[in-house]
Amino acid sequence: MTPADLSRCVVRAVRRAVADGELAAGAAVPERVVVERTRPGGVGDYATPVAFQVAKAAGCPPRDVAGVLARRLGSEPGIERVEVTGAGFLNFVLPAPSASAVVADVVGRDVRNRAAHAVPADDESGLGLRERVVRRSVLRLLSVQDGATELALAAVAPVAKRDGDVVARYGADAASWAMLATPARETPSFSDAQLLVQGEAGEFFRVRYAHSRSRALVRNAEQLGFRPEVGDVDDAPALLRLLADHPLVLEAAAHHRAPERLTRHLVELADALLDFQYRVLPQGDEKPSAAHRTRLALAEAAGTVLAGGLALLGMDAPERL
Repeated sequence: MTPADLSRCVVRAVRRAVADGELAAGAAVPERVVVERTRPGGVGDYATPVAFQVAKAAGCPPRDVAGVLARRLGSEPGIERVEVTGAGFLNFVLPAPSASAVVADVVGRDVRNRAAHAVPADDESGLGLRERVVRRSVLRLLSVQDGATELALAAVAPVAKRDGDVVARYGADAASWAMLATPARETPSFSDAQLLVQGEAGEFFRVRYAHSRSRALVRNAEQLGFRPEVGDVDDAPALLRLLADHPLVLEAAAHHRAPERLTRHLVELADALLDFQYRVLPQGDEKPSAAHRTRLALAEAAGTVLAGGLALLGMDAPERL
């Protein structure tokens, strides 16, 4: 079971609990459940507050709702353990993700083309620069989740006057990154070191550089006579976990209208890929093996996710840097 499957599994559990009378017939069954990576100090791998969504209409405390769902979900294949914490949070432990399942899911979810057409060309007159940038990104996130094309945003802090014309100084993509990497209610900051210098100290550069490295690995492999093949990879747990979490990050970013969640995830993914890249191609006199082909497939999938994430933020993903 992938983390994205877990979200759907929780929805089914609520629906069946209502159908079987374990929860009141009037209990609302959510169309989508937000499941997120457990925060530091939490229990398990993933958590969801779905019981709080259901409890009011069910006419019972959230912890009782969570108990009903935990009993059902605990017997689901692919879930190792379910635990209820606090006032009614459901916490899950899942097996380590399968590389082949994760790569297949990444390929099936490639959002680049959908993201490019997700923002309607409606009237944005009267909106400030940052409000336009945030609004467009949130619309893209919503569109690839459920096709929504309208939204109401909370207040968006503008670019400070002292920063001047940030698009002219940093370029549209780099300026947008700074605006989106900061929560909408906070004033963004702009740094020459972070946005102008083409070096790994800058997060925006690292994300685009990691994408370009994934494409370079595929090109170099072709020159060596092999191509990516989906299979098991046992030496990239951090990269696999981040790829498996990506659909949940997109759902949470859309749900909370928070593109900064996506920027943080892309930085983590880029760093994991840049660490992993040195194990992808044969070294010295090594001949390409099945392990090289499966590692290449994983690196290519990571590049696909980086490109799709940048597209959702309204930015290009260059093939070469």
